[in-house]
Amino acid sequence: MSSRVIKIGGASGFWGDSAIGLPQLLRASDLNYIVFDYLAEITMSIMARARASNPDAGYATDFVSSLARHLPEIAKRKIKIVSNAGGVNPDACANAIRDAIRQQGLDLKVAVVRGDDIMGQLNDLRQADIRDMFNGDPLPDDIQSANVYLGAFPIAAALNEGANIVVTGRCVDSAVTLGACIYEFGWTASDLDQMAGGSLAGHILECGAQASGGIHTDWEKSGEWSDVGYPIAALYADGSFDVEKVPGTGGVVSYGTVAEQLVYEIGDPGAYILPDVVCDFTQVEISEIGEDRVHVRNAKARAPTDSYKASVTFRDGFRVGLYLTVIGIDAAKKARMVGESVLRRCERLLNDRGLPSYSETSLEIIGAEAAYGPHSRAGNAREVIMKLAAKHGEASALELLVKEATSSGTSMAPGITNLGGNRPRVMPLVRLFSCLIPKANVPLEIDVEGKTMAVERPTGIAAAEITTSALSMPEPEGLAYATHSVPLIELAWARSGDKGNSVNIGVIARKAEFLPYIRAALTEAAIGDYFAYNVRGTVTRFDLPGINGLNFLLTEALDGGGIASLRNDPQGKGHAQILLDFPIPVPVGFLAPSTIK
Repeated sequence: MSSRVIKIGGASGFWGDSAIGLPQLLRASDLNYIVFDYLAEITMSIMARARASNPDAGYATDFVSSLARHLPEIAKRKIKIVSNAGGVNPDACANAIRDAIRQQGLDLKVAVVRGDDIMGQLNDLRQADIRDMFNGDPLPDDIQSANVYLGAFPIAAALNEGANIVVTGRCVDSAVTLGACIYEFGWTASDLDQMAGGSLAGHILECGAQASGGIHTDWEKSGEWSDVGYPIAALYADGSFDVEKVPGTGGVVSYGTVAEQLVYEIGDPGAYILPDVVCDFTQVEISEIGEDRVHVRNAKARAPTDSYKASVTFRDGFRVGLYLTVIGIDAAKKARMVGESVLRRCERLLNDRGLPSYSETSLEIIGAEAAYGPHSRAGNAREVIMKLAAKHGEASALELLVKEATSSGTSMAPGITNLGGNRPRVMPLVRLFSCLIPKANVPLEIDVEGKTMAVERPTGIAAAEITTSALSMPEPEGLAYATHSVPLIELAWARSGDKGNSVNIGVIARKAEFLPYIRAALTEAAIGDYFAYNVRGTVTRFDLPGINGLNFLLTEALDGGGIASLRNDPQGKGHAQILLDFPIPVPVGFLAPSTIK
């Protein structure tokens, strides 16, 4: 096995991430690649609307402008760039980069990966009666974008053709890293465990500073945020890797930060399905090997499926959300009365105009711990924010809601105020339709400065045949008698995120001996009861014994998820924070004082 090491920096976790990542990573002395992740389902629909208005739009323009400022240094250092910034128009993105390269007189090759856009297949999909893979719904109308999640082999092929910069449309977030690994180490479709390691490295890098101190449970230990360090993965040919950051930056790289990112936004960790490989992360081991340096090993894998997952976004009416601050004694009670009164008034006015009722409404009192539901401890808050949101097929019905809510400032509770000039706008409501597309139906090609070539993709077994490869840990036995309870945060780190309309909560024990007590308390039934106020589906628990962790998948928990949701937390970011208050029974003397301080 080669002893060669390649270093890849993750400069962006989403469209709108900070501009500090790229120049910061360019300060690293031995970097080989910088990768950027920009895309989410809502991002694709926004880009699709932009392209509909301008055929040269539909990509992450800030990627091009940021890259242009640093092209001379990138060229001098011979650092390769891989990004899915192409969105729904990767060719236009690549052309904009080529213009910047020509203007600066540089010699850099730009490659484009094509094939993810399946808008041209919609009629065929309708005739085939394709169905949503989660709820069985038929393919909707008014589709805004339709893309499959591509894998890493087209990226590797482009690098093999001499590309310095590779631009893709929709691909899985980790593919931008795995593609570089496949090229550098010569991995083939049969090197499954190695590709699982490269995919895991990509998963760690894909959210930018989240792996290096961002949104960490122990946030007070995560260093200076104004110059938070973006993560770097030093990858080995066997698929293991180290995680570090640029010296002298803020943030922190530790067992906890990397483990939290490992469990972020995954479902079954024993069958994490990607286009190129089905990963098993349950036996992954993480170890701290130095200051701000962590080693990750032992990712496993099986052959991939014969299908790509497709993400289809479609318009389904309109939505609006607004916020009003309410100040004074009994602020939460006043705010709730305002929201309920506005809705009742609007219902009468809609009826007078012959319009149907709102298809959905949401009233949350921020500051009274609305996200905690029955677990709120807010008491008598004297300043809250009333969040009111609704959906309707007619934009005018939502404009009415904004008008009537604004009028509450002179006709309802005392102490209503808001930031001036901040009137909300009615927006199209975009929903997600997910389905599987046979890989054989998706031709792939790359274009390297006008030279095009087809790319093969690994195929495998039917997705329906994929089952978890992980064994559940045995139920704990012989635990010492519990004498009192401590909040989960004393025993564990946790992080949550969205998976469409589902939310996952990953929990990692701070010490191995804590896990049996955590596992005994956090059963599927207990989690279901704790979040019963907003979970409409099932709760499934998965074990990750390699990192002493658990992962919970809560389905139908986000009111549609993403922009389809009216909740103040449509992506489930707060679920882990809520769970960290959960009482865990433990024996006397089990914890030293101030475990997390």
